[in-house]
Amino acid sequence: MNYMLIIDRIEEDWAVIEYGKKTFNIPLSLLPKGAKEGDVINVLVTVDESAAKSRTDDIKALAKDLFED
Repeated sequence: MNYMLIIDRIEEDWAVIEYGKKTFNIPLSLLPKGAKEGDVINVLVTVDESAAKSRTDDIKALAKDLFED
């Protein structure tokens, strides 16, 4: 999916992002260098299945060690 977002304003290390009638904050460090208020940014959202599986496996291993009889 591809979403078009507008940088409403910058507050310290955060960018206030406008998406439709909603706003939310994201760390300024995630934006391209030089991004400023009023810029339109495109964000591509994907699922990293490999990273998700790795996290699930790590959590299962920790739980097994923790709750082992």
